[in-house]
Amino acid sequence: MEQINEMAENLKLLGDKTRLTMLALLKKQPLCVCDIVDLLETSQPNASQHLRKLKSAGLVNETRKAQWIYYSLNIEDKPYIQAVLSCIPSLKEKIDQVKNDCE
Repeated sequence: MEQINEMAENLKLLGDKTRLTMLALLKKQPLCVCDIVDLLETSQPNASQHLRKLKSAGLVNETRKAQWIYYSLNIEDKPYIQAVLSCIPSLKEKIDQVKNDCE
């Protein structure tokens, strides 16, 4: 039952368009907050709030590189999340358009 509860909570998180889009972006490559802000055309506080929720659910990892924090997917043990992300259209072209401001 605990596993079902965890799955339900994680899938609820993905019910938000912003968080689902963030995971779709991170499916392609790790990104820093500044890139996510540019790609989603949102504010840094808004992006950070969503990333904090994804991190607390264990769906993303964060890694500090100099002054920037990079986020990456952490879904190896969550095949149901992998299945959802496999159905999402690629955002590669959108990612390729944004230059990396964090380096």
